Amino acid sequence: MRSDEAENTEPEVSKASKTSSDDEAMKNRFKLIAGEEVLLTKSPSPVGFMSMYMLGLVVFGIHMLFWRPDSLLNEDSGGLARFLVWVMGLGGSKLPLGFVLVMATLTWFNRMLNTSTSGRWVTVWLLLATLLPVLIQIDGLIALVRDLFSDADIEPFLGWEYNFLISGLALTLTYWALVFYYQRSFDYAITSNAVIFKHAFLLSRSHRRILFDRISEVQVERTPFGTMTGFATLTILTDSGVGIVEESVGGSVGISPNLPDKEDDTNAERAGKSLLKSFFALMFYQRTIRTVRPDPKHCFYKIRGWEDTKTLLNEMHKKHSQSTKLDNLADILTEQNEGKE
Repeated sequence: MRSDEAENTEPEVSKASKTSSDDEAMKNRFKLIAGEEVLLTKSPSPVGFMSMYMLGLVVFGIHMLFWRPDSLLNEDSGGLARFLVWVMGLGGSKLPLGFVLVMATLTWFNRMLNTSTSGRWVTVWLLLATLLPVLIQIDGLIALVRDLFSDADIEPFLGWEYNFLISGLALTLTYWALVFYYQRSFDYAITSNAVIFKHAFLLSRSHRRILFDRISEVQVERTPFGTMTGFATLTILTDSGVGIVEESVGGSVGISPNLPDKEDDTNAERAGKSLLKSFFALMFYQRTIRTVRPDPKHCFYKIRGWEDTKTLLNEMHKKHSQSTKLDNLADILTEQNEGKE
């Protein structure tokens, strides 16, 4: 009889121990305070980072073009194909300056577009991919500089050659591994007290808690691709400005042609210069706007099951809002007055 009781209590003890272990793991994972419980956890959807994987594919494609540049030319090749082949041949065998030029242009455009692929670490990887031929064929760079000042033919001291196929595969696979690690570095939670955004990537660490009564609005953003694949981004706006960023729109302020007025200018010439200055001022006018730009560190970035997440956020916000607390206090006072009567 006692052995049966011991067998029945063992699963209960094991279950309680497992629950306690899970609670401790959640507490360490999100740095919870005493008495706080995790109600929901989320992480970004892998398909939400498809543009970053596509960027790696573009870089690999550029390597393949420079690996076999003659594949662009045939009997029907037009001027554009011949121009691309000419760009690829810049620098000759000493240093692939054409490749550096193309990759530098891609890096600049990617940074200026300010999209999900424009992050700092992605830019560093693109710069590494751009300058890697220069680092490997450093003797080629020295030879190009030497040829500007001397006609002496000196053998290269390293003799290394940049292999576009092997380098393209290595760079792309390394980048895809980093993207996979990056998308798993974000961790979101809704607890009984707050919303928590956690991020840990390479040497970067961030942890943000937003109390429910500080939330002023929850915005949902669904791209066409997100609608088809079932994910969305939930951005939490607060009264302190969390979720809103400032960005510049337009060109640089004050850029205009240097057209000084002269004493002998006629009225027509002065009017023409004034009109030209106004035109350039309008074309390069710059202004700063406040807009919502989802940041994976501070929002539920491209998550699945976003409807349940938004519903829970609204319920917890309502529960912790000042108006609800005042209504509850009014109900308590009413019940106390009725009890006295």
